[in-house]
Amino acid sequence: MTLASERVRVFWQPGCTSCLRTKEFLTRQGVDYESINVHGNEAGMEELRKLGARSVPIVARGGEFVFAQTIGDVIKFLGLNVCQQERLSPEALMQKMALILGAAARYVRQIPTATLEQPFRNRNRPIHVLARHVFRIVEGFLESMQDGGQLTYERIMEDASPSIRTAEDIARYGEEVLARAMQWWQAYPDPSCQRMMDTYFGLHPVHVVLERTVWHPAQHTRQLMLILEELNIEPDRGLTAADLAGLPLPEKAWDED
Repeated sequence: MTLASERVRVFWQPGCTSCLRTKEFLTRQGVDYESINVHGNEAGMEELRKLGARSVPIVARGGEFVFAQTIGDVIKFLGLNVCQQERLSPEALMQKMALILGAAARYVRQIPTATLEQPFRNRNRPIHVLARHVFRIVEGFLESMQDGGQLTYERIMEDASPSIRTAEDIARYGEEVLARAMQWWQAYPDPSCQRMMDTYFGLHPVHVVLERTVWHPAQHTRQLMLILEELNIEPDRGLTAADLAGLPLPEKAWDED
């Protein structure tokens, strides 16, 4: 059997922004794939480890795989003839970042203390971890930009401040991260963001990584809105389609598979 004839496999877990986007993209393109949810699935995790991968989403065919953090890499890996949507400028992306992180801080403040300690739907992690992760994505990016180190999976997934658990403390942490991001942008010498950046999902222009650093927390912020809505709490100045326009977001806020 040739590699091209082997069925595509997608390794994912609930609540993962890139996982949902990847599956939606492949479905739209008519790609037949096997869906492997590794959350609480030791057999699925073992398959992932055998490939040599530790994070999701992964798109695999036979023994070959690609990190699916960018749709462009998935398109190349599968040899698809697809045009991607035009990327927002770095300046526009930073404006979106300010809008999104500000909104996330507002929504965290609205979540009841007891709810922060609970998991959401089919993902076994407390909501306070998700809330901090929204801001840690940007903080990890900033650390790599400042020290020149690789943007590793651990850098954006590490729960850097597990002692910050109250809604107010998480929101303040997020506002501090946003302030640092704006300071970085004002001083950054390459506003076109064409310099290459080393990441765990490959070597990409800063522009590509910046886009991910904005749409990734945007998707999680949509999830914070969803949490509030399920609590019958109206999100404070909820993000609109216009607010998120131009970001390569999944259609859904949460993966129900």
